[in-house]
Parts: sequence; structure tokens; C-alpha cells
Amino acid sequence: MVRVAILHEAPVPTSSVRQLLLAFMKRGVETLYLRLSRLSPFITKDGMWIGYGRAAIPRLDAAVVRGIGLVSSTEILFKRLDILRQLEFLGTLVVNPANSLISARDKFMALLKLREAGLPVPDTAVVEDVFEVSEITKRWGTVVLKPLMGSMGYGSIKVSDPDVAFMIAKTWITHGQPVYIQKYERKGNRDIRIFVVGDEALGAIYRYAPPNTWKTNVAQGARVERAPLDEELRELAIKASKTLGLLYSGIDVGETERGYVIYEVNSSPHWTGFMNATGINPAEKIASLVLNLVKR
Repeated sequence: MVRVAILHEAPVPTSSVRQLLLAFMKRGVETLYLRLSRLSPFITKDGMWIGYGRAAIPRLDAAVVRGIGLVSSTEILFKRLDILRQLEFLGTLVVNPANSLISARDKFMALLKLREAGLPVPDTAVVEDVFEVSEITKRWGTVVLKPLMGSMGYGSIKVSDPDVAFMIAKTWITHGQPVYIQKYERKGNRDIRIFVVGDEALGAIYRYAPPNTWKTNVAQGARVERAPLDEELRELAIKASKTLGLLYSGIDVGETERGYVIYEVNSSPHWTGFMNATGINPAEKIASLVLNLVKR
């Protein structure tokens, strides 16, 4: 029997995890839910194995990563990535792979790869000098300051005043954080999320910012509706996902004066808003893709 684990850090499985577990069980797959903080990689004279608590986990055919959790240090991040890499060494199909996860989680690295592949991205810089942040804000007008690694829009700040940008940057840099600064490019109060699984773009949604804010994250109250998926959007999304080596992803795209621009690629995207707007459950598509890959 095929055995698949869903990896996350939530003490109680989230709705997306529960949907994945159900999708695999419907297909006759033995499923496990494993918290990354409780997994411990071992290298001994007898071989390599991974413990969960005091016991070794059984052989896995595949592991679907739904998130590596909020990490408090670089060391914790590396440890959790090492678990994924050891699973890969042991012959487990990891979705998404460790190297692809870290490329997508590092926002600037992701944009570097997208830009090199010829895909449209916003003007972006990573800065450790507060005066340079102020000068960039003067040149670009309205900018967004973001954590280099983050999710769901938390910590992102839109500013157009160079002095405000200076003070924010000073706080971040004082606490050892570089400033990820991006030119704000968007027409209207919405963006587009496309969900990609394998070679297929499942659909697209508009995400409308709530009143009195510019953020379009569903986790922060954005309204969603189904969006048309034209061929240009489809090709952009699939190429972006493949450029980062992802097997499933959420691609955030802006409508700007110069056409479509890719803001971000999410390697562990939430899909409640997408499913509500489109009626499509990505868990079913992900389960089918994983099992097809395991059987090859």
C-alpha cells in the first residue's frame, strides 16, 4: 500500500491538511499527519532514518509539505529543511522539494529566478542602508516594504514618504533584518491568484482589498471572486511555478500599466478563498498528481 505523510506544524490539522488527508484516503492511501518540530533526522552507522518522538517513522512513498511553520531562528529553518532533504535521500517524493521551497520562501531569490526566465516582476531591491531605502522611495514613489521571508501579507507596509520609509527601515535593520523594498504597481484594489498543480493552471480568482487597506490577502479579509484565466495568465503562472521547481503553487499577479506582473510565488498556498470562488478543490488535484508521480 502507498503511504503518504502530510507535513505541517499546526497542533491541529488545518482545513487544507484535512482535505488532503481525505483526498488520499479516498484513493486507498495510508496517510499520516506529522509535525515538523517533532521530526528528528538521524545518521548512524546503521544508516539514515527519521524519528518522530521516540520511534522511527515508517517508510514513506511521498510527503506533501503544507508549511514549515513559523521559525524563530535560521538554525530551526535549516533543521526543518534538512528533514525534507533527508526524506529525498531516502527515496521519498517530497512535494514541494526542499530546494524549491526555500527558493520560493526567499522572495528576492524567487524574483531573481523569475526575471532570469524572462517573466515580468516589479522593481525590487534588498537593502541594509537606511539612507538608500529613503532614496529608493524618492525615486520609485510608492513602495512596499516586506519581510524577506513571510506569508499572508503580515509585516508588509506600503509607504510613499521617504522619511517614513527611513524610520521603518531603521527599526528593521537595527533588529538585524534587511529591507525588501518593491515598487508599488497595481491598478485598482485587486490582484489575481492562479493555482497551479503540475502542468495545469486550475483556475484564477480576483482578490479585492477590504475597505481602508491595500492588502489583498484572504487571511486579512480580502473578498474573492472567480476570474477569467486567459492564455497569457495561464502561461505566466505555469512557467513561474516550473521556474522555481514547484509541483504545486499559488501565483500572485498584478494588473499594471505595463501589463501583468508577478508579485510572488507561494509554495504552500492556502486555498479556502480559491475553492470558495471557483468550486475547485486543489487537494484532489494534488493527491492525483502525487500518486501519478509515485507510480512512475
